[in-house]
Amino acid sequence: MSSPQCFQNPPNLNSGIHGVGTVQELGGLKSYVTGSPDSNLALILVSDVFGYEAPNLRKLADKVAAAGFLVVVPDLLYGDYFDLDNPQFDREAWRKAHRPDKACEDTKPIIAALKSLGVKAIGAAGFCWGGIVVVKMAISCDIQAAVILHPGLVTENELNEVKVPLAILGAEIDNHFPPEKLKEVEEFLSAKVEYESFVKLYPGVTHGWTVRYNVDDEAAVKSAEEAHDDMLNWFIKHVK
Repeated sequence: MSSPQCFQNPPNLNSGIHGVGTVQELGGLKSYVTGSPDSNLALILVSDVFGYEAPNLRKLADKVAAAGFLVVVPDLLYGDYFDLDNPQFDREAWRKAHRPDKACEDTKPIIAALKSLGVKAIGAAGFCWGGIVVVKMAISCDIQAAVILHPGLVTENELNEVKVPLAILGAEIDNHFPPEKLKEVEEFLSAKVEYESFVKLYPGVTHGWTVRYNVDDEAAVKSAEEAHDDMLNWFIKHVK
């Protein structure tokens, strides 16, 4: 999570789009919650560095909720989003304050809260920085499946420790996960026969395309929606 691509096309948090769900406290964290409260299947979506208020992320949460999941988008950044408009913004201090391993630990009370509500199976998806968090969740948390979209800096050792079915959705134009690295990861994961994996390269798109696309660009929307559908199908298959 150190490439300039991680910070391109930041969302407009003042767009007036807030989603059909509600913001509530869950497991001690402010979270956007959408979907039926009676569902016993849940998904946790972990944002990129721009936070859980991003309109496209909330639209995606509403979309997968419509498939029958209770969806939670937690504010794992505690309102402290990456601020490109502030010339005094200290990127290194931000990174130290928002380590993915701490964010992973912060999801555990959310998982416990979901189970207390009757949820029996949970999936998690993460975007860029959030993808690193989800890899750590797939190692140490009680989830049933994981999806990483335009991954941040995850290592082969971490991927080797993942204990659930894992899908990785990558962009053709990505400094972190270029096509050749994605291919290496696909071959590595396919050898882990105990857990199913799915790796897909999306042509013509850049890092961040699934949540930081231009809603007025028809081609960009189509590519994002293809990835959204692949993510949803993975969860339908493995979170049940």
